Amino acid sequence: MVTHAEDLRFRLATVELLRTAKRQYTYRELSRRTNLPVTVLSRYVKGHVLPNTSRSRALWNALSKIVGLESEVRRRIKFDKNGFFDNTQIVGDINLLNQAANYALAKFAGRRITKVLSAAVDGIPLATVVASALDVDLVIAKSSKEVGVLSFIEETYALDISGHTMTLYLPKDAIKRRDSVLVVDDVIKSGETQLALLNLVDKAKAEVSGVFAMIAVGDSWKQKMKIPQNCQVEVILEVKMP
Repeated sequence: MVTHAEDLRFRLATVELLRTAKRQYTYRELSRRTNLPVTVLSRYVKGHVLPNTSRSRALWNALSKIVGLESEVRRRIKFDKNGFFDNTQIVGDINLLNQAANYALAKFAGRRITKVLSAAVDGIPLATVVASALDVDLVIAKSSKEVGVLSFIEETYALDISGHTMTLYLPKDAIKRRDSVLVVDDVIKSGETQLALLNLVDKAKAEVSGVFAMIAVGDSWKQKMKIPQNCQVEVILEVKMP
């Protein structure tokens, strides 16, 4: 059930996407691609009126094919000889992160989400803007215990690459039994970190509403993560393992 606030945020995000498209296309070109009159598009861009919910969804679907969030993310990925890439230009670009957050807002519209969960450190920028777009609290699982926190939920997992183990710590009261959690990360590669986050949610006796990432490398993570049946998974860009 979509609340009025969620519906309004999605409609505003659609207008923002339209304004982004307007920087690259003329009104006449946008009219051809959206099947809407130039005068209507102009009123949306100038903020004179908001599209209703059904029109917003149609607009979003049409505009997301031409604005190029996926192609922009792909352009910034350059693998080295060891199969790694520098994500600095992705996690540090606020405009790109805001577009990704609006993408998440559109994809998860209608799903109950009360918390956004990510692992420190690279997932934090994306998780922050997604939590802001959804207007929910952000929870970060860290690799060390924070002073002042009395008790933790923890999950230890093995890293495929090095064979070493890693432990994530989550303050015990950060996620409650009735929470519905969206797991967010910048990149999914092997899936171990994201599986650990799913296990933390399970240990908190909450539910996982969805998993969202900007980039997924390969597809082996899909089996490793053991994604719950009713969990929606959305990835902006999937690339092959080099």
